[in-house]
Amino acid sequence: MSYLKFDKNLMINLEQSLPKEMLRTNQAGAYHCSSIVGCNTRKQHGLLVIPIKEMDNKSFVMLSSLDETVIQHGAPFNLGLHRYSGGVYSPKGHKYIREYDCESVPRTTYRVGGVILTKEMIFISQENRILIRYTLVDAHSATTLQFRPFLAFRESNELVVQNGNLNQNYNEVNNGVSFCLYDGFPTLYMQFNHKPTWVSQPNWYNGIEYVKDLERGVPYTEDLWVPGYFEIPINKGESIIFSAGTTEASPRSLNKMYEVELASRTCRTSFYNCLKNAAKQFYIKDEDGEFIKSGYPWGPIRARDTFIALPGTTLAINHENDFHDIMATASKALNNFIDNETLDSRIHGIDLPDVPLWAIWSIQQYAKNAGVDKAREKYLPLAARILDWIIAGGHPNLEVQTSGLVATAGTSVPVSWMNATSNGWPLIPRSGLLVEFNALWYNALMFTYNISEGIKAYEERREHWGTIAEQAKTAFVDTFLNDHGYLYDYVNGHYADLSVRPNMAIAIGLDYSPLDRRQRKGVLDVVTRELLTPKGLRTLSPKSYGYQPFYLGSPEERERAYHNGPARPWLMGSYADAYIKVFGMSGVSYIDRMLIGFEEEISNGCIGTISQLYDGNPPFTGRGAISQATNVAEVLRTLRNLKKLNM
Repeated sequence: MSYLKFDKNLMINLEQSLPKEMLRTNQAGAYHCSSIVGCNTRKQHGLLVIPIKEMDNKSFVMLSSLDETVIQHGAPFNLGLHRYSGGVYSPKGHKYIREYDCESVPRTTYRVGGVILTKEMIFISQENRILIRYTLVDAHSATTLQFRPFLAFRESNELVVQNGNLNQNYNEVNNGVSFCLYDGFPTLYMQFNHKPTWVSQPNWYNGIEYVKDLERGVPYTEDLWVPGYFEIPINKGESIIFSAGTTEASPRSLNKMYEVELASRTCRTSFYNCLKNAAKQFYIKDEDGEFIKSGYPWGPIRARDTFIALPGTTLAINHENDFHDIMATASKALNNFIDNETLDSRIHGIDLPDVPLWAIWSIQQYAKNAGVDKAREKYLPLAARILDWIIAGGHPNLEVQTSGLVATAGTSVPVSWMNATSNGWPLIPRSGLLVEFNALWYNALMFTYNISEGIKAYEERREHWGTIAEQAKTAFVDTFLNDHGYLYDYVNGHYADLSVRPNMAIAIGLDYSPLDRRQRKGVLDVVTRELLTPKGLRTLSPKSYGYQPFYLGSPEERERAYHNGPARPWLMGSYADAYIKVFGMSGVSYIDRMLIGFEEEISNGCIGTISQLYDGNPPFTGRGAISQATNVAEVLRTLRNLKKLNM
């Protein structure tokens, strides 16, 4: 089956091709992203987008795009595509595309008269460098290629306008030129493996529009600097490699560099392989450690997302060493917080109250994958420290009640993953006793209690954990299970929130749930009936007040809809866990069928991955960030669990 191959009919139809995006990363924070037709549709799109450490590790678009022109008999045929003011597309190079294939590396095939030209792109791992290989497959007469770079040099969430502060000077380097448009930016080196001719022809290209930003109701027009163009002849059967990077390359090394990188790629020829590639794209490895980026093209490194995504993006694809490396970086940040030291500036939200509970959940998944003995040896001290710290009142916003449950203050500041705000205030003020917090708390107590069994050094503490767990279990049922058979979303004093939300799915999906099997089934029935979609669980039931299924409109309208209807794929992991726990092996085929909705998504949106969220009503269109770590991770973890059950 061909997963990521698109023919001429789709590619030349902009209505069909523009919404499909592609993403490539270098596992060090840099990325290349655009539509599959090569027209940038978001301000975050770019041919080379890199993090700059000296600028708070924010991402910056250095090279926005590169327009190619085929010249035969003096006639130019421009293969580029941009949208300009008024919705005008120019120069309409998409009409020459005959095929787009992304199973190995992005590969576009163009046909211009008798000329057949292929373009293949690859990112160099751990280096801010993208290579593009052009191969002239066929030509009946002398052919020359021109390459016109569109330079941005701006933060990925901003836009640039024509200005006089730009440095127009350039330096000639080996087989290319280099530019640094503004002070404080790294130099951009553009080179070829064959010597080109550089023609300086500086000009601003004004009024370039980004249609996705237009749809989102945010600024969407910018001006880009085009300093000139490269020109180089090419013979039939010959390949030319273009390099764009923040360090100068040796032109002789470009071909080998390309081939070595290509050999390390896993072809996207199956649902699993697509997700495996997508999972590795979230890795960030640098001198500060190893991290998981929450999403592309925006999304920082978040503590909660890291611990939720960690098992699926590592263990589910047999990358146990990466699990340990990422956990080491994240647990160091968590220990710094416990010790009241300076918070890690790279990992956002390490101080949120549910983060240490998700950390223990992540360790629990490791125990299920590698065995209890290994988990005990490597991570029991961390899990025990977290529990003791919380019980002792160490967390500033997670208090253990006399009932054994944990309470948090979220009225003025969002504390859970449902963190949408309006004018800085939570739109969903979940405060007091939150259902998933307390389920995770009970699960953490029981897991640590069980893996510490028989270890003398933990005997006294273990008994204390067990006592609190028993109290919490009884109190959880009394507090959250209502007469309608499902769980209150949160209870704050005398107020119990009746909204049907997916946080209850987390509670019934955990290995140690405070609910018995019959109670779990009752909750699961409500979740299935009111929240389940082919793209995950709705964030609010259509029967609940305030349901807004479509993530559309202005930033304010989208913020209000954010957790009030759109579906989240990552919650399918908890749903699948709960379903298997309730129905056993008879539920395996059902969950397997439910994953078909995500397999279909692989060739939509950002191809080969899963979007941040989906509309809560048909046709369940993908929205938000084009690739989300927790979503990819939990689908992968579910696939891994199903495979184990079928063995």
